[in-house]
Amino acid sequence: MKTGAKVELLAPAGNYQALLGALNAGADAVYLGGDKFGARAYADNFTKEEICKALRYAHFFGKRIYLTVNTLVKEEEFAQLYEYLLPLYEAGLDGVIIQDLGVWQYIRKTFPDLPLHASTQMTITGEMGAAFLEENGAQRIVPARELSLDEIRQMKEKTGLELECFIHGAMCYCYSGQCLFSSILGGRSGNRGRCAQPCRLPYKVLNQNKKATSEEMYPLSLKDMCTIEYIPQLIEAGIDSFKIEGRMKKPEYAAGVTAIYRKYIDFYYTNGAADYHVTKADMDRLRNLYIRSEIQTGYYERHNGREMITLHKPSYLGSDDALLQEIAGKYLAEEKKMPVTIKGVFRVGEPAMLQVEGASLQGKHVIQTTYGEIVQQAIGKPMEKDALIKRLSKTGNSNVIVDAADIEMDEAIFMPVGQLNELRRNAVEAFENQVMKAWGIDAERNLPSVDNSPILERKTSNISQNNPCTGLHVSVQTLEQLQAVLTMNVDRIYLDSDLYLQEKESIDTLFNQKFCGTSVQNIPIYLALPYVIRANDKLYLQELSKTLSEQIKGFLVRNLESVAFVKALSGNYDMVTDVSIYQFNKETASFWTTYSKEGYLPYELNSKEYRRLSETVEDRALSMVVYGTIPMMLTANCLKKTTNSCLNNGLSNGRDNWMHLQDRYKTLFPVQCNCKHCYNIIYNSLPFSLHKQKEELKKAGLFAIRLDFVQESGDMVQKIIRYYQQKNSDFPIAEYTTGHYKRGVE
Repeated sequence: MKTGAKVELLAPAGNYQALLGALNAGADAVYLGGDKFGARAYADNFTKEEICKALRYAHFFGKRIYLTVNTLVKEEEFAQLYEYLLPLYEAGLDGVIIQDLGVWQYIRKTFPDLPLHASTQMTITGEMGAAFLEENGAQRIVPARELSLDEIRQMKEKTGLELECFIHGAMCYCYSGQCLFSSILGGRSGNRGRCAQPCRLPYKVLNQNKKATSEEMYPLSLKDMCTIEYIPQLIEAGIDSFKIEGRMKKPEYAAGVTAIYRKYIDFYYTNGAADYHVTKADMDRLRNLYIRSEIQTGYYERHNGREMITLHKPSYLGSDDALLQEIAGKYLAEEKKMPVTIKGVFRVGEPAMLQVEGASLQGKHVIQTTYGEIVQQAIGKPMEKDALIKRLSKTGNSNVIVDAADIEMDEAIFMPVGQLNELRRNAVEAFENQVMKAWGIDAERNLPSVDNSPILERKTSNISQNNPCTGLHVSVQTLEQLQAVLTMNVDRIYLDSDLYLQEKESIDTLFNQKFCGTSVQNIPIYLALPYVIRANDKLYLQELSKTLSEQIKGFLVRNLESVAFVKALSGNYDMVTDVSIYQFNKETASFWTTYSKEGYLPYELNSKEYRRLSETVEDRALSMVVYGTIPMMLTANCLKKTTNSCLNNGLSNGRDNWMHLQDRYKTLFPVQCNCKHCYNIIYNSLPFSLHKQKEELKKAGLFAIRLDFVQESGDMVQKIIRYYQQKNSDFPIAEYTTGHYKRGVE
């Protein structure tokens, strides 16, 4: 049995009733969203007044509340952050769950006492990314849901950070924070809390030759997670907080699920793992609380698998009305009140004294004495004892209720009603504050800083943001593409690191050749690191670091694991952040200047937002991808595995390993199965291209534009490069999309 601090049970709350239900059912903490910056835009959510009220209530009973500020924040929205957070900070908010590193940096320097929790939307997949955030003030990490228990255990042992892991509820098919599916298809961004859930729709799975390998099914719809039978293993892995998903669900769900997990967590701490078992009745209760047609235990014991997928229609089972009524009656009641005893002393010519005494639900005994105004001699009718007790027992909207009172008073006293009310309010408030301190919660915070200077020293680059000669960068995934690019005049090549390792001998030969009279040595070569780095990639990274040739000038990084890897390398390598390390605002660009002098702007910005950032960020070179097939999902699950066609030999690097998804409208989405790192990339059906906006882009203050090649032939690569170099040619692709360049996302 694990000793020390008990695991925190963290429940969702979509509204105030759900919060009360979760706390009444035994949650140690609740996470919720306000009316801004939360990743559940369609939940009821809380007003600032409700959050402040909830904080005082929760703290009085020894509970904590964490606020979701876990969306990407646009530049024009950033000014709202201070006013939004200030009253919550002063009310004692226990932590903020954050995705945007600009928001992270701003809160860290402006609200320094506010604990920072890294959202699962940050896609933290290992100890290196967690340690990077720890350097930047992280107290808690919510890792990617795809991690195994061994990876969780390793992260805890290496960093010591608090780990908050999902244990129950709906599962995203994509690594959280890396999904653009809903955004690209319909403009509803998951990064902005507005996901339309295209993963819950039916698709056919086709092989590399576009032949169907299945009938229409739901290959992207994961079964709901339920880990109630694995509580001992999860606790012993070192998880600090068990998180229940479900801010969009009813209060009965939050309370009902919380109550069952509370029961079995307590059972483990009382009886240990040997006697741990879950009754069939409790499993049935969980199944009847808004669970999809089937359940599974998540990724803790598997990397992926067909058994994790719904396959058939992923609708929710009907809930048991009698069960919901039972839960509502038991947990969705009014706010609890602590019974207290009051004692008062009212002597003429002396300050009135009121003492409040009570014991919290955990037996913490508190006595608080408060003094008021001087008691006066009654001139007319004196105050009666019963009337005085009645007046002092009106505790109103506080968290206490008077169940006994003892008053000592002179026979002929008088105090104005206003003074009595003030004495009572002050005494109750002081008592509540003392109860909170007994729980280890300080109800009072110093006013935050309003200094907007960066918290970390910036490294400025010498790159001019207004360079009219915008560079042309190209990224390639195949040897044929590389050979084609080397015959063209480009300013930089991003080379897939898997390709580099697998074809190093051939690539080194190419590097020593001349094309069109120009040495390849004059072209800067950067390695594009994998989209996802996991514990199993440690040997891969070691091999990569040992085989770097002098031609490699830097790295394109797509996740925080890669950032930490490049930071730790010996040698002076450039680090360029890719589109998946989102920069929606100037504060995020400021954050990255400490580590990287260049970065690519995300796909979800429109032309106005691109221009605003590229023209106003002075100490970081910003670039754009202007051609490529947009990766819409990065997934641990694999379509080959789902359709029983995975060879599982670990030998393929995935570049020639393709599947397709076909939706209801016969649209085909290419899927790259990367067996080297065991993840899938689901691409958009059409290439993205801004070739008609070439002249606009020249004036946007960009450092470079980039062409991303995925499946293109060498001949097609050359044609597209020629067009973007303004050679006399026609654009060689008839069907394409301009993505969010015009419309942006909500």
